[in-house]
Amino acid sequence: MDIEDLRTFVEVADAGGVSPAARRLGVSKSIVSRRLFRLEAELGVQLLARTTRGSALTEAGVTFRDHAARVCAEIDVARETILPAGDLRGRLRIAAPLTFGPTLLAPVFAELARRHPLLHVHASYNDRFVDIVGDGFDCAVRVGYLGDSNLMARRVGPIHGALVASPDYVREHGAPETPDELLTHQALMQGTETWQFIDGEKTISIHPQGRFKADNGTALAVAAVAGIGIAWLPHCLVEDHLASGALVPVMTHYPPPTAGLFVVRPPGQHPARKVRVLTELLIEHFG
Repeated sequence: MDIEDLRTFVEVADAGGVSPAARRLGVSKSIVSRRLFRLEAELGVQLLARTTRGSALTEAGVTFRDHAARVCAEIDVARETILPAGDLRGRLRIAAPLTFGPTLLAPVFAELARRHPLLHVHASYNDRFVDIVGDGFDCAVRVGYLGDSNLMARRVGPIHGALVASPDYVREHGAPETPDELLTHQALMQGTETWQFIDGEKTISIHPQGRFKADNGTALAVAAVAGIGIAWLPHCLVEDHLASGALVPVMTHYPPPTAGLFVVRPPGQHPARKVRVLTELLIEHFG
């Protein structure tokens, strides 16, 4: 029984069909279909019920999926155990934020690939929080303040931020001095988030309001430069605007707490060595 056939079946089962599984694996749909046909022929059972609308697991497929996933995981552990020290192979799928992933994280991913020529590094950039398990990622790099989750997280570095606005906005609307005053201003947000600020020994939480929202930090920085409102953004996104005077810091007596850069992975006692190596490399760059 071919291990690649098993891996392909698990991807199809988790992705919900041949087409999304082919995209995850980076191969054609015909290759995925051929591997599935070969596996079903060897087992003598139908694992997928194929219709014009797609495919779904049969009862046998549901049962076999868990066994196949465990076999693939054990093979990965065995391969890592016998590899020469430092060598990595296989595939590492990483979910990363679009806002600054291509500029700050991409060089780290490229360095990982350079150090380990047998490792296939697949990075996907998106500012939404992907379902790591459901979407088939080995890990994700996330920024901010992580809430409760069944995922395992490792902090790899700090992320410092600032509250900023354009000089035109400040001239027209004034600058808030306290978190309560901030509630009367237009906030530039990704959704309905909570903003936090440090006041001596305590942390103040507020729920800002605003008419402009975007799921990308760079877009919020552009809106702040245009004078639409006040934004809380990482320094790496606004440092050039602050240097040029296009943005100015506001409410500096109540700084936001330092956020974090995290590697999160599916629950399990021991992370795969390729995830550990990526984590160590990120700590080397950002810690």
